[in-house]
Amino acid sequence: MPSLDELHARLFLLRAAEPPAPAIHHYVSVHGPVDAVAQIRHSTAPAAVLGEVTRPDARIDDDLRVLDTGTARLLTPEDDDWPLGRLTSLAGHGTPLALWVRGDGVLTKLTSAAVTVTGARASSEYGNTVAGEISYELAQTGVTVVSGGSLGVDEAAHRGALSADGRTIVVLANGVDRTHPHQHARLFEAVIDQGGLLVSEYPIGTPPTRIRFHARCRLLAAFAAATVIVEAGQRSGALAVARAAGGLGRRVYGVPGPIHSVTSKGVNELLRTGSATVASSVEHINYQEGVR
Repeated sequence: MPSLDELHARLFLLRAAEPPAPAIHHYVSVHGPVDAVAQIRHSTAPAAVLGEVTRPDARIDDDLRVLDTGTARLLTPEDDDWPLGRLTSLAGHGTPLALWVRGDGVLTKLTSAAVTVTGARASSEYGNTVAGEISYELAQTGVTVVSGGSLGVDEAAHRGALSADGRTIVVLANGVDRTHPHQHARLFEAVIDQGGLLVSEYPIGTPPTRIRFHARCRLLAAFAAATVIVEAGQRSGALAVARAAGGLGRRVYGVPGPIHSVTSKGVNELLRTGSATVASSVEHINYQEGVR
């Protein structure tokens, strides 16, 4: 467990920098969070580190109040529950400085056998059905389903896992105290109640933005041994998850869709170029290999 000084230092770093912050992470890994923060506050850290600091006067009062009430927890690399095996591959890409979580689940255990299922927000009935079925069958075998909590395919994936009495992780692009989209308040509570987690590298109260949705793609890819793209248009954010997964050495799968479907053009292109392997059932998804 982190000391009180280490906890406060990591809370400050989460508010002082916008993820990903690879230079800060490297500096912290060498000097430790307390010394790193002291150097940042005195402007004596390297220029690359100071260049990633966007809020040098950040305060952590709200974060400490949340920790005191037990509304959410902060996981740090000093914790036993830190998923080191999953996040090691992010070195150089912006490993999280810490992670906020809501729920009683143990992140290391939940990610030991996990598959990310994601895709289009403006999904079709076909995409929702397939995402739900794949996630249901994965959860039945004890696999944790990871997704982004968005409308469309993400929602279907979470609900599919829950309907099998399984565990699922929601990776958020905002603070864990915020519900986005607002329609998913009950869904997120069900995730927590059933032993899953809401996870974010963003401080309490942080709103979602386009850059934060993009940044969380690397976490969606990193938390699982394999990523399945169910539906994705040519400009879908789900394609960024697929690219991140491929770059991290994870297996990437795509569910083929109708050639005239706008929401399948992106995933069909992944399959055409060999960036993803065809998966039309759970039997095609290998989640036993790769980083564990």
